[in-house]
Amino acid sequence: MLSDTTRGADIKPFLKWAGGKTQLLPAIEAKLVQLLQHKSSIDFIEPFAGSGAVLFFMLREYGKYVKHAVINDINTTLTDCYLTIKHSPELLIKELAALEQQYFSYASEEDRKKLFLEKREEFNHLQANPTRKSALMIFLNKTCFNGLYRVNSKGGFNVPFGRYANPTICNAPVIRANSEALQKVEILNTDFTETERYIHADAFFYIDPPYKPISTTASFNAYAKEGFVDEDQVRLKEFCDTVHEGQAYFVQSNSDTTNNDESNNFFQELYQDYTIEKVKAKRAINSKGSGRGEIFELLISNDSVLRNHQPAGKEALRTL
Repeated sequence: MLSDTTRGADIKPFLKWAGGKTQLLPAIEAKLVQLLQHKSSIDFIEPFAGSGAVLFFMLREYGKYVKHAVINDINTTLTDCYLTIKHSPELLIKELAALEQQYFSYASEEDRKKLFLEKREEFNHLQANPTRKSALMIFLNKTCFNGLYRVNSKGGFNVPFGRYANPTICNAPVIRANSEALQKVEILNTDFTETERYIHADAFFYIDPPYKPISTTASFNAYAKEGFVDEDQVRLKEFCDTVHEGQAYFVQSNSDTTNNDESNNFFQELYQDYTIEKVKAKRAINSKGSGRGEIFELLISNDSVLRNHQPAGKEALRTL
């Protein structure tokens, strides 16, 4: 439980994130409520953590139903950032406050850009100081273009300066609230398939992989140097089959490849045995203004598994 000095409203993502799930939360919540008609408590598993929009929503709004949570990501710098917030929030806040003060000590955009590039260089070469690396990651995230996290083939962060007038670099209340909420969260740094060991009938898997690009200009998923290609999407489908066979419930979000090509039914064919729903979303990151706007994304789930679960009972239903 959160202490009196920590406001639950401050449990929210500490990073801006391209493709964050905030706008899909109502549709994901509807799926969760559907599950909680059958379960009085669940384990929450997220094999692709990203900025944690769904994780922090779960902990903020449905924390009393979550017995245990597990998040995983292949990006070591990202998972180290989660671990730093969980275990060393005050040290992180001290580092961020100093970076914020330094950033705002410069009045001109050119001087701020120079500082950004210096910190980006430091970030890409820093090895053995996870607290400093986490502070630099948050600093760069708040001051880079569109909150992207993109790396080159060598794993170097290469997003350009963002030109924000007044970015919030050190958000101490959010870091402290998240630190307390993360105390019941296990944090892994491995391939998504390693979360298979958490499959059981009371588990809820929210799966948010790097999206399959819907056009040649829409590939913003290179946040790990290995990338995430079609073969990985097929591996992920096999993983979802394993989750389903273990009687756990999963909800996956992914791109709708029919947005640009009605004949490109990649996911409709791959997941033909599961429930597939189209959800409206706004695309905000595109190099061309004409490429931004409302599109569809997919929610893929194994709704059929719910028929094998018994209702949670009147007491559980009254609390929803």
